[in-house]
Amino acid sequence: HVQLVESGGGSVQAGGSLRLSCASSGSIYDTMCMGWVRQAPGKDREGVAAIVSDGTPGYARSVKDRFSISKDYEKDTVYLQMNSLKPEDTAMYYCAARVGIGRCFDLYWADFGVWGQGTQVTVS
Repeated sequence: HVQLVESGGGSVQAGGSLRLSCASSGSIYDTMCMGWVRQAPGKDREGVAAIVSDGTPGYARSVKDRFSISKDYEKDTVYLQMNSLKPEDTAMYYCAARVGIGRCFDLYWADFGVWGQGTQVTVS
């Protein structure tokens, strides 16, 4: 059973950058879809990025060209590099995973079955 632990959140001024990390207690299998989902206060969860076995990424329109998702198989870790941050990026960010890559880039949060505890990102 895979467990996910996020780190790297914090407070930053608009235009700044942060890198989130998601360490997995188990191996990130080739058949897994790994992603990042965020939730701002009073808003629905929003899938922002996902990555599949061959390293192909997918992004929500709201973060495309600003965020970059990557993974390190040796470290069983997924990263989210966030650049040009905006106040509207303020949210709790969750790492999520599921087996099977079908519809991975739909970024539908309810498709993910394994979740981390979240890390807060605040942009002022």
